[in-house]
Amino acid sequence: MKDNKTVIITTLNAAWTEPNSIFDLFIESFKIGNQTKTLLRHVVVVALDQKAYARCLEVHLHCYALTTEGLDFSGEAHFMSEDYLKMMWRRIKFLGTVLELGFDFVFTDADVMWLRDPFQRFYPDGDFQIACDHYWYNYTDLENSPNGGFNYVKSNNRTIQFYKFWHTGKDYFPGKHDQDVLNMIKFDPFIKEIGLEMRFLDTAYFGGFCEPSKDLDLVITMHANCCIGLENKIHDIKMVIDDWKNYMANSFGDERNLSSRTWTVPRICG
Repeated sequence: MKDNKTVIITTLNAAWTEPNSIFDLFIESFKIGNQTKTLLRHVVVVALDQKAYARCLEVHLHCYALTTEGLDFSGEAHFMSEDYLKMMWRRIKFLGTVLELGFDFVFTDADVMWLRDPFQRFYPDGDFQIACDHYWYNYTDLENSPNGGFNYVKSNNRTIQFYKFWHTGKDYFPGKHDQDVLNMIKFDPFIKEIGLEMRFLDTAYFGGFCEPSKDLDLVITMHANCCIGLENKIHDIKMVIDDWKNYMANSFGDERNLSSRTWTVPRICG
């Protein structure tokens, strides 16, 4: 981006890049969002298999093939399956490498719809900032429930050490995915020792199906979390897109009312 060191990163496999699937909806959100279309040029799609890489090239985004020898991530990785866990931990290791290269990043799952520019809502003093399934208290309270599907991370010694520490968690907590491990290690004294400034993003702005934001005047992103099954995600994300289009159509006239400023989702999810 303008600072020459910030990128937006998402990861994809073949199952999520099928026509009219998650990837197409992800791209559409940037195009219909409020001042988000230009952010697409800064998105790097990390493809976990060759089919996803080919699909990325078709839509002319920045594409990076991240293949893992002996592993096939092309199918739908069901939540908490062996392939799902391997894919999640491969992602954490890769993002740690990005930090070591000196890049700041916003990591976003492809089932996060980008509806406004998030950069104005990030905290200037945060090293690691993360969205939440449930936002209970204030932005520094560790009791908040983080969701690894959307985070903003600055490259420095603190975050590099943190991602290494996080990744080693897969060995200390076998069978747990990255988000579960994060929920455990966020209380670890090591976090204070390295001086990591962790910030939690309010669901009023960075909402999801777990805890939908209540006012579309504030919404920045909408995540299809708390939703298992690809078809269920696609169904409700399409409703998100329709809700946003309806909101934008009424945003500048007299027809704007409470109903057009609230979500109709989750419907199948949640």
